[in-house]
Amino acid sequence: MSDKYGDISKAIVEGEDIQATKLVEAALAEGLPALDILNEGVVAGINKTGELWAANQYFLPDVILSADAFKAAMVPLEPQLKASRGGQPMHKFVIGVVAGDMHDLGKSLVCAMLTSAGFEVIDLGIDVPKEKFIEVVKQYKPAILGLGAYMSTTMLEMKDVIAELKKQGLRDGLKVMVGGVPTSQEFADEVGADAWGKDAMVAMQKALELVGGKNG
Repeated sequence: MSDKYGDISKAIVEGEDIQATKLVEAALAEGLPALDILNEGVVAGINKTGELWAANQYFLPDVILSADAFKAAMVPLEPQLKASRGGQPMHKFVIGVVAGDMHDLGKSLVCAMLTSAGFEVIDLGIDVPKEKFIEVVKQYKPAILGLGAYMSTTMLEMKDVIAELKKQGLRDGLKVMVGGVPTSQEFADEVGADAWGKDAMVAMQKALELVGGKNG
């Protein structure tokens, strides 16, 4: 049984999006628990990609392929994860990488962790303009907005997004989290964010704290 999870993980590491989707669908058809498929297959795979990237064994094209395979694997999985929570209302978490930034791996991992914790994740992708964040916050009224930046040249975009939320009267009742390689707690304080996620695990824990320690 564990081989099935290993196969899913391998497909994600190797950027095989069609294969990853088929393997997840097969595992679900066999009755394997959706949360186990997520944690032991999908998250394990994207974690491995992160390790290869950190070790300079993977480069940006490899990471992009792996992130795409992760997203493909999540398509059949997300409805099952939602159903396994008994249809209870979930806190919405809107997340995106700010304008000018094309890095996706960290956000993909955060999305997986948030999904496993029971959040309804609305992923806006990469290179998201300020106006899009504002539009989606108005549309979905999320509990939390997550802003990611992976380059020091783009991180100041976060400040602009938060300023615009205040300007439009959308900041009250909305928690804002920031994350990404160049960010820090000091930076989060400086731009007026409610929390900083050092990595995906911390981001999930902080998100749960922001909504009162539980979800779903």
